[in-house]
Amino acid sequence: MVMGKGGVGKTTVAAAIAVELARRGHKVHLTTTDPAAHVLAAIGVGVDGLRVSRIDPVAATDAYVAHVLETSGAGLDAGARALLEEDLRSPCTQEIAVFQAFSRTVAEAKRGFVVLDTAPTGHTLLLLDATGSYHRDVIRNAEKAKGPVHLITPLMRLQDASYTRVLVVALPETTPIQEAERLQADLRRAGIEPWTWILNRSLAGAGSTDLVLRARALLELAHIERVRRDIAPRVTVLPWVAEPPVGPDQLHALASGPTLSKKTACPSLGS
Repeated sequence: MVMGKGGVGKTTVAAAIAVELARRGHKVHLTTTDPAAHVLAAIGVGVDGLRVSRIDPVAATDAYVAHVLETSGAGLDAGARALLEEDLRSPCTQEIAVFQAFSRTVAEAKRGFVVLDTAPTGHTLLLLDATGSYHRDVIRNAEKAKGPVHLITPLMRLQDASYTRVLVVALPETTPIQEAERLQADLRRAGIEPWTWILNRSLAGAGSTDLVLRARALLELAHIERVRRDIAPRVTVLPWVAEPPVGPDQLHALASGPTLSKKTACPSLGS
């Protein structure tokens, strides 16, 4: 799961990871919960072994409503069916539908790699809140059942570090780092431990010879060092590039190219 505030480069990072995994011969599903849904634009062309999709709230809601009417509404008379249709027009219906689609996506990782480009932080935290509510309901009902119950909820999968790796994306600047810190605190309260931070669009990693850009790069180094020392278990720094990394070749170069690893002990994205 690639998470972070809007505008920090989550979609590009998710696409780069997905392309790199596919290049290594894995079957990969790259999907997004972001309403902007720019993953297809980031990939540009088809990549062998890589499937791209999105969790579309409207489509998910339409499918959920149709399923409920075909099942629960099948034997109802006209009045009862009208009441059911009215209930399904509630805003909660979309939340349930998106949560179910998200849960199915999380479960797919049992059979292969799933790279999830999430919506900006606020939307994602609402989705995680729904995941937590569902988890508590399932546990509460399981405690009432007689005999042993084996269950795995979507939240349990997200909390399992061997199953889910959360990548927090930020920029090497004061405000984006503070926002990412708040996101990390929210995740930890949900029992989800971020696996790594990715500091994107770093001038310090770009190797510029321009005096103004070099001055800005020096300011970044203090932020990078603080994140590496005090905040994140792992840090990757991705350099600012002259052209947008669009297409498989550019994304591969981003994922496997040089970072600030020698200066700041940060691993490369491809490691």
